[in-house]
Amino acid sequence: MAPPQLITDFMRLMLLLAPSAAIICLVLAGLGLRQGFVPDALVGGNFAKWMFWAIVFLTLPQLISWFPSFGVPASLPSGGIGTGWMANLQSGLANFVQNFLLTRLATSFAAFFVLRAILDTVQGGHPLPSILGAMFLLAIQTTLNLIKSYNSGTSYATADVLDSLWNYVAGTLCPIAAGLAVIGGIWNFVSRRPVMPMVGATLGLLTVSAVWKLITTMM
Repeated sequence: MAPPQLITDFMRLMLLLAPSAAIICLVLAGLGLRQGFVPDALVGGNFAKWMFWAIVFLTLPQLISWFPSFGVPASLPSGGIGTGWMANLQSGLANFVQNFLLTRLATSFAAFFVLRAILDTVQGGHPLPSILGAMFLLAIQTTLNLIKSYNSGTSYATADVLDSLWNYVAGTLCPIAAGLAVIGGIWNFVSRRPVMPMVGATLGLLTVSAVWKLITTMM
């Protein structure tokens, strides 16, 4: 027996709103970069948590494809939403997230983070968390497109996206961060601050992939 139209449309509504939920998670991830110390935020903090949930929402259909192997029937309804008010709700929420939250509000948050970076510097603090948060908030659409491009469409899509993001971070972002660490080391030398932490950061960022391959080989 086919499920009622209202239940089918509700399932379609949840699936169609999953990309909007992913955008919300990415905005929260950008805000999480400003909370606490940067390494804690990147690994095991709010940033990592919201990034993971963004990936889950973007690969939700592929995750649901595992349910039949557990003995739970989970056929996803195709097509558009037949119930009028549900279709209007989905369209309105998607428009709100895309045009208000992503286009306007995230940009405003980034502007305030730039101001906060200046105030942190004036007070003797470190502007890096605020600068990283602002850069991430301004690049949410690019990050969203990147995650979508890594979606393999298979039941392993969530893990594939995580693996691809790891390779992107290790192969693209870490060398850039190493260059910034060199600049930070020069700045610390000029201002007579400890230089060795920056030297260690540079070497570590440049050898992330090699260290990971060494660990996997040893295992």
